[in-house]
Amino acid sequence: MSVQKKGLGSKGRGLEALISRTENISEKGVAEIDINKISPNREQPRSVFDEEALEELASSIKQVGVIQPVILAKDGDYYRIIAGERRWRAAKIAGIEKIPAIIKDYDEGLAFEIALIENLQRENLNSIEEARGYKRLMDDFSLNQEEVAQKVGKSRSAVANSLRLLNLDERVQELVLENKISGGHARAILGLDDSSKQLETAERIIEGGLSVRAAEALVKAINAKKSAEPKTSSFDTASYKTIEKNLKDLFGTKVSLNCKKNKGKIEIEYYSDADLERILELIRKIDE
Repeated sequence: MSVQKKGLGSKGRGLEALISRTENISEKGVAEIDINKISPNREQPRSVFDEEALEELASSIKQVGVIQPVILAKDGDYYRIIAGERRWRAAKIAGIEKIPAIIKDYDEGLAFEIALIENLQRENLNSIEEARGYKRLMDDFSLNQEEVAQKVGKSRSAVANSLRLLNLDERVQELVLENKISGGHARAILGLDDSSKQLETAERIIEGGLSVRAAEALVKAINAKKSAEPKTSSFDTASYKTIEKNLKDLFGTKVSLNCKKNKGKIEIEYYSDADLERILELIRKIDE
């Protein structure tokens, strides 16, 4: 989607500032809309809804109704949710036929932007959903991290740290989305460079029911063990033989490579003072 970037007037005001400064919105008041004529926003970052929390909200709605209207945009004969999808889902569970709504005239790009921001400002958004939402804002609206931070009312460092989670192995990201590990666990796992190690560690965290602090200790132990392991040489036996031959051809005498555990020595044989001077002269020419 190619959308022209729109500036945000007041730093940190987020959704409120974005809605209040928009000129192409016409307020139509609160209306009662048939709940079956409303569809969720396909582009919103939230992909997982807590069923237990929805049931609790549905129970509340049965008692007092939907207090805060949802925000909708017209979509042909139907409506698309811009803000308030949890309320809409809970109202459906509660068996409500109509829901209070504010209808606004958004162009498609602005509707998408507002829907993203509205969801990103919610504290209970999953860590990976939040990170992917920031990435969508950056990619689809050509925003940098500072501009995204202003729109959602968070610090630039908070946005940057959230985006780092997208460097995790995708299988680990899915575990976060499924709430099998927390965002704190995910940030601990970021300390591992190898993607297979990241997944293996995530599975160990799940199996052991490890806390975030224990996960951090586990990652630290893994990295310490890796640092202690002797590094393997990039040369094999054939490579050493080739090097010996090349040096022998260069110096015109016998050359031996004595190697063990990534260290060793090169022995160049000479048979007279004149032969030594000849070899030294060759070395001096290489240095030039």
